[in-house]
Order: sequence, then C-alpha cells, then structure tokens
Amino acid sequence: MTALIVPTDAPVIAGPPQGRWTFADCQTLPDDGRRYEIIDGVLYMTTTPSTFHQWIVMRVMERFGLPAVNQGLGYAFTAPVGVLMPGCDPGQPDFLFVRRGNAAIIRNGRIHGVPDLIVEVLSPGNAAYDEQVKLPAYALAGVPECALIRPMIRAVSVYRLDRSGRYAAPGEASSSDVLTFDCLPGLAATVNDLFEGAPDTTF
Repeated sequence: MTALIVPTDAPVIAGPPQGRWTFADCQTLPDDGRRYEIIDGVLYMTTTPSTFHQWIVMRVMERFGLPAVNQGLGYAFTAPVGVLMPGCDPGQPDFLFVRRGNAAIIRNGRIHGVPDLIVEVLSPGNAAYDEQVKLPAYALAGVPECALIRPMIRAVSVYRLDRSGRYAAPGEASSSDVLTFDCLPGLAATVNDLFEGAPDTTF
C-alpha cells in the first residue's frame, strides 16, 4: 500500500491548494476505492491494501476488537471509517477502539472526536507516512494509545501519551511477546498471533 501526497492542481484531483483541504472538500472526492485522508489540511491518498495487510487488521479485530465489544468495553471499527478530530479531517485508521464511556463521539456515521486506541499496519510503501505524518498527528490530537504493527520485521511498537501531550518512547514487542493495551484490560495476544495463518504474506 503506497501513500502519496496528491497535488490538488493535478487534472484528476480538483480542490483547494494543499494545506487548505477540509472535510467538506473530501466529501466531493470520487468513490474510487482509494483511501483519502486530510492531515493538517493536506490531502493524502493510499492505494488498495494487500491481502496480508487486511489479514493483520482482521486478526487485530479478532484478538482485541470483538472480545472488547462482546465484553461491553466499547466499540471497535476498521477502515474505511472517517475520524474527525483535531488535525485529522478526516483520518482513516486501520483499526480504532472507542471506550463505552466515550461513545458519544460515534454519531452521524463518523467518529467525531478522539478514539481511545488507534492501530496502523505498516507496509513498505506507507511506513514513512504512518510514522512521520499520521503518528505525530495522532499525538497532537490526543489519542492516548497508538500501535504501529511492523509486519516486515514481525514487531509492534506501542505509543502512549506522556504528560507533555507527546508520545513517549514506544514499548516494543516481537514474536512471542504479549501485546496489551491500557484501554482493553484483560485482553492480550502474542505478536505472532497477528500474522499466523495468513495465506499470502506479500505486500
């Protein structure tokens, strides 16, 4: 999955100059199967993800999302789902979780506020975008926990906000290490669980 900055003066994308895009502008874009995001007013586009990418997102939902929903802890969603929060208008995380006490932000077909957990699955073509653009935006928006899954090395980095409102140095997990999240008490999976059984591991 490759992340691209889409020049708004290109013939195929009509809209305002980069840095001035809004959610209303995003609503005018074609429904062409691509994932469009606006971060700090800049329009980004990602191409269709690989089956391995989607497999990992499914495993995150199986190991964390569905158990959390079934236990009444909150609500889990996977992309495409629009998240409207400061600096992201909209963002499209691969996976997100909203605690039950924060459920008021789920309305009018979107997430209007800050999820309690966001998970992104990195691919060779989008790693820089997720790490250098989306991760800092999530910190500025106040997302308490964010995990970056790194399938290329079978590892996960878990970021948590510190008192300054920035992400502290991440907790790192790999192979048989157990992965947990503060907002999902009692739920855990090994890192290997996220990749196990995939019929194709290419991107």
